[in-house]
Amino acid sequence: MNPTRTAPPDPPPYALRRGRAGLCQAVRVNDSRPLLLIDAPSLYFRAYFGIPESAAKAPDGSPVNAVRGFLDMLATLIRTRRPDRLVCALDYDWRPAWRVALLPTYKAHRVAPEGGEVVPDTLSPQVPLILELLAAIGIPAIGVDGYEADDVLGTLATSSPAPVEVVSGDRDLFQLVDDDRPVRLLYCGRGVAKLEDCDDAAVRAKYGVPAAGYADFAALRGDPSDGLPGVAGVGDKTAARLVDRYGSLDGILTALDDPASGFAPGLRGKLNAARDYLAVAPTVVRVALDVPLPPLDPTLPTAPVDPDRLLALAEQWNLAGPCRRLVDALAGNTVSA
Repeated sequence: MNPTRTAPPDPPPYALRRGRAGLCQAVRVNDSRPLLLIDAPSLYFRAYFGIPESAAKAPDGSPVNAVRGFLDMLATLIRTRRPDRLVCALDYDWRPAWRVALLPTYKAHRVAPEGGEVVPDTLSPQVPLILELLAAIGIPAIGVDGYEADDVLGTLATSSPAPVEVVSGDRDLFQLVDDDRPVRLLYCGRGVAKLEDCDDAAVRAKYGVPAAGYADFAALRGDPSDGLPGVAGVGDKTAARLVDRYGSLDGILTALDDPASGFAPGLRGKLNAARDYLAVAPTVVRVALDVPLPPLDPTLPTAPVDPDRLLALAEQWNLAGPCRRLVDALAGNTVSA
């Protein structure tokens, strides 16, 4: 048993990440059919831990709990959100070198002693099967070398025709919320069946900052799960107050240089001590919006593009039920439905 991934596999590499829970107000105001962008690692990681291995096994005894859960999540999302386009984003680099160069602590606690990321050894073999099934169905799953799934999602969300709905349990993606386009985050902190449909007002209600200020807020308060130290002594409330007052981290640093800006001496000292960190943290935290994506057709099919292959995989891996539910969801996802 080898719990680490030390070299990119073929097909391209993938990484596994835990999403984190949150709470948003459920609001949906746009009736147009959306582009649904799926943070695939976030969903199949949740599926793996949400379904016991004993409850989903192939005939040879191999666990397929992550696969089953992921397929059922997709079926639920298609049935309830009724998208006309759908793309799954993948981590081709879970810890990009350009982010580590700026901030060496970035995800450093997730690196195994032997190198690579520590992942459950029974989950890793299930990811290629998920990709095979998506290919048979006709749903694109894409990633780009040197970038995380978040970066792929950010680029697609800002460059694709709206409306766009991003599905993830990663709160970093709150920064993509944009009421003007619109782009919303469907936050699956409590599971896909209890999605929290987040607009800018929801982000403000939870964190005290607009979605556009979330990355600066996160840089200030830090995030141990990603190895972001934050500014020592600055928590959620202080970070939100700073972003709300000065508009951005750039605005905060500009005001810091003004003796008349009104910073309390203690807070001024904390921010000055963290200048080197604050110079690089925003670039690390902000989702890339200019990833060179491969050509893709996001149109969601109403039937599998390779039904014979899908049937063979379903029989081989004891996945007839979830495959049927996903096929039924595709068939029912029509304009007249």
